[in-house]
Order: sequence, then C-alpha cells, then structure tokens
Amino acid sequence: MSVSWDRGVLVVGAGIGGLTLALQLHRVGVPFRVIEAAPWLEAIGVGVNILPHASRELHELGLGDALDRVAIRTREARYYNRFGQAVHTEPLGAAAGYRWPQYSIHRGDLQGILLDALSARAGTGSVQLGTRLVGIEQHERGVRAAVETRSGPATITADVVVGCDGVHSAVRRELHPGASGPVYSGCTMWRGATLWPPFLGGAALVRAGWLASGKMVIYPIRDDVDGQGNQLINWVAEIETPQRSDRSWNREGSIDDIIEPFSDWNFDWLDVPGLMRATGTILEYPMVDQEPLERWTSGRATLLGDAAHPMVPRGSNGAGQAILDTRALARALAEADDPAEALLDYESQRREATSRVVLQNRRNPPDAILREVYERTGDRPFSHIEDVMPAAERERLLESYRAVAGYSLDDLARGGGGT
Repeated sequence: MSVSWDRGVLVVGAGIGGLTLALQLHRVGVPFRVIEAAPWLEAIGVGVNILPHASRELHELGLGDALDRVAIRTREARYYNRFGQAVHTEPLGAAAGYRWPQYSIHRGDLQGILLDALSARAGTGSVQLGTRLVGIEQHERGVRAAVETRSGPATITADVVVGCDGVHSAVRRELHPGASGPVYSGCTMWRGATLWPPFLGGAALVRAGWLASGKMVIYPIRDDVDGQGNQLINWVAEIETPQRSDRSWNREGSIDDIIEPFSDWNFDWLDVPGLMRATGTILEYPMVDQEPLERWTSGRATLLGDAAHPMVPRGSNGAGQAILDTRALARALAEADDPAEALLDYESQRREATSRVVLQNRRNPPDAILREVYERTGDRPFSHIEDVMPAAERERLLESYRAVAGYSLDDLARGGGGT
C-alpha cells in the first residue's frame, strides 16, 4: 500500500457498522478514529439476527466465542398462519449445513461485544463519545470534519470520512442534501422483549400471520437469563396502518395500540397475547426504507450500513449488510494507492448489491410465503399446506432471497457470498 495514512479514517457512528468497520481497519493496519454523538453507549433496541454471511465476518474477526457466550444459535425458522397452522419449517445456520452459525442476539449485546473487542485491541481511546458531526470540508489531500464535543466546537482532520451514522446520517445529508426522504411501506411495527419460558426447543425463529390481519416475528435472544431456564424473547408485531410517527428507534408504544389483532393467538406452543402483555417497554417504529442512491461516495467521503442503504427491517438482514460493507471497505482501503479510488472500488462492490436487497425486502422477503398462503386461502384455515403452496415453491421463494442477500449455502460453501 502506497497511501500515507498520517490522519487515518474518521468513522462517524459507533453502532454495529461503525464498530465492525473499526475492527476491520485495525486488522488490516489502517489507522482510524470513531466518533459517536451519544454521550455513552447503551443497549437500545431489541433483537437482531446475524445471518451466516455476516457471521462468517464476525468469526474471522475472532468474535465467535464471545457470540456463543451471549447469543442464541438459531437452529430453524418456522412459519405459521394466524390460526397456528404450520406453513413451513427450514433449518438455519449450522443446522442447515453452513460453516457459520446464525445467531439471534440483543442489539446491545452485539454492540457490547464489538466495543469490548475494539477497546482491547485498539485502546479505549479509539471511540470518542459525545462528539457530533456538524459538517465536512474536503480538500486535495483529506477532509476536515467540524464537530461539536463536550468541550465545545473542534475540527478533526482525516484522510477519509465514512458515515456509519444510521438512518439519520449527518454524512448522508452532507453528500445528498436534496435526496428523497423515507418511503413508508404501509405498516408499522411494535417491538418488545419479554422474560419467558423457551418454546419450540428454545432456538426457533417464528414468523406468523400476515400484515392485513397482523403479522409477528418471535425469537429468543438471551438464554437462561434468570438461572431458572427462562429466555429473553424478542417479538415484533406488524399491522397495516397509516403512518403514525417518524423514524425514532426509541419511541415508546402502547400495548393497547397493537394487542387487538393478536388477542386470540393462543397456540399450543405459545400464548402470544400473554407474551406481549408481559412486556415492560414496547417500542413503535414505522416500516420505512429509502430509494437506493445513485452514488454513496463523493471524493474522500462515503456511506456504510443504514446511512447508505436503509431497508425495511424484514429478512433479518439490515445489520448483516452493514457488516458485509465493512469487509469490502476495509479491504479496498488496505489495498489502495489512492483513498478516493478505494472508496469508489468499495461502492462498486456494494452499492448495486445492497440496492437489490432493499428492493427484495419490499417485494419478496422470506415471509412472503405467509403472504401467498394468506391470499390463496382468503385468510382461512387450510386442510393441507401442500394443496395451498407446495414445498418446492416455498423453497424456491426462500432460495431466491438467499441468493439476492448473498448467503446462498452453495455460494458460501465455495468461499463466495456476501455480494
């Protein structure tokens, strides 16, 4: 590498994408600094899934043991209609033959694993909290970032700036001041996490119902949290509704706003309304994405993760695509003769690939199986699922999503994947 990294990479945002990028940069020997607007990092949000292509990257960063200590190795996905009838079951992760597990984990636990590893390898000063980006100014050999710190205004110089600052990205606003805003899907989701006994073997990801009459995703994210075998169960409920709020991950919702469509979901394997009512804090979020950008990069500044490609949170793939971004960007920077060219190389690898995922999450995420069953049965119980949607058709739909998202089993087995 012929680049003189005298000022390094400024990573804006200490979420999953930003911290993973810092670990990747540390591994390849590119200096960096992470800034984060929040004065401290707290375990906001609830559950996320780490699909095998992203799991591979985290294992290669040496985080496999830490993940196994706190996350659930998800073994299967189960699909049901709202009457509790089984629609489809598929193995996941290692149970499906992948070399890398699929994990279900609390977002705060994953962020903690990344931060602990980064602090141990690069020092506690590698993340500067309470530092908000105000603007960036590019010049021939680098970038000057104006920031607001706890001590007042300051300037940080860097060779490259990467916006890993999420759906409200300040870097994205700098690069695309006139870009279109969020696109509402017509659905809002409510989320919570509840202490509950294990169900369906304790390692299943359940998708049930459909949007017009209420849909849920339910899975465990922590095991034996109380020493009595109970798990922390993550649940997401979606219904069709006019948009109720903007994009705030911390907006509190009410059980009264969401419980009615699920009040009779008393299955032999789970009391769904009981689970929901036992939840302390419920969060409300509109199901939105944004139109794919025609470019992420301008000179020595680029975008990553939700700042680059916000997607409807279906398919368990938002965090995973950010993790895949980090691999491509770190490798491009490590091999660069010119940082600006490295950013364009990274964008050429990832922009179109993630745009396809954004659009696939709109049209045919994995739970589109449930849409098909809902429409074909007229939202009524069925006698035999094979008469409604044969197994081969269900598998084709799922495999088409894996291929677009970059975690086809055959592709990963050959060393590819993570498009």
